[in-house]
Amino acid sequence: MNLHSSSPPLTDEDRWRIVRARDRRYDGAFLTGVHSTGIYCRPSCPARTPLRRNVRFYADAAAAEAAGLRPCKRCAPDRQSRDEAAVLAALALLREAEEAIPLDQLARHSGYSPTHFQRIFTRAIGLSPAAYQRALRRERAGAALESGGSVTEAIYSGGYGAASRFYEDRKDIGMTAGEWRDGGRGRTIHWAFVSTTMGEMLVAATDRGVCCLSFGESEPDLRRRFPNAELVEGGEEFRALFEQVAAAVETPGTGADIPLDVKGTAFQQRVWQALREIPAGETRSYGQLAAALGNPKASRAVGGANGANNIAVLIPCHRVIAADGGLGGYAYGTTIKSELLRRERRS
Repeated sequence: MNLHSSSPPLTDEDRWRIVRARDRRYDGAFLTGVHSTGIYCRPSCPARTPLRRNVRFYADAAAAEAAGLRPCKRCAPDRQSRDEAAVLAALALLREAEEAIPLDQLARHSGYSPTHFQRIFTRAIGLSPAAYQRALRRERAGAALESGGSVTEAIYSGGYGAASRFYEDRKDIGMTAGEWRDGGRGRTIHWAFVSTTMGEMLVAATDRGVCCLSFGESEPDLRRRFPNAELVEGGEEFRALFEQVAAAVETPGTGADIPLDVKGTAFQQRVWQALREIPAGETRSYGQLAAALGNPKASRAVGGANGANNIAVLIPCHRVIAADGGLGGYAYGTTIKSELLRRERRS
């Protein structure tokens, strides 16, 4: 289902792997033209996989038909399915709504039962209708804050019915609305250097949890991340937390219970959560991670969210690799990335 179109296109090698896997998450992202039979199909078409030399890829049905191809009768790539139409209509409704829309109302609008509608929406978008609406509110409120608006303006822009709902919705983001806008102003961040077998590590935390974990960085680097926070060298009260972080770095794949205090847009939050859900010892490409989030074309945006991650290892961006299976880039060098993956696979 092609619900987004702002990211760069897939390569033909990516498309071919998707076709061989019959990955329905990419239906709508492109069409497969089989020139030996003269038909075009969805990527998930259940028909026998054609020979690669007979295949060309097309952006849409019009392009495929202009090349002389006709639609496959099995997967009907020229027709939008009822499920796709229902999700697209719901997205349009949610984006225009000023207040939250209950699941049963969305389901009635689609003609489905609430249970079935929630299933097809979550499968297509990667979030339930309720979670998508929360993310949408956060995006709107965040945009208002970052443009210099007041918290009151953010509450109005986000469509929150009350200030209490706004603060409740943002409590898991870590820093409060004003702190997010002001680069940590009013917050105290405790920091320390911790020695590990992969080199010296900078760890920083607020009273809510770890807000930075990096290799080879210094206090000035931390200052650039949080320009308006009060930085204090870590005291005894943070020793146990910092030791817990060090242990998680020595044995990557552990430490899921370590509290985090992170800030980011709704999309960044989704990417970071998806990173934490990749099993230790496994990897994903940017394209695979984008597809898991419901937007196969968002690989560049996923890369941007990866780069915005302040908390190495605990938010495991090292588990994302290049599409060709190579390590790809890493903020702290491929030697550390390779070692983190090696340790996870060993354990």
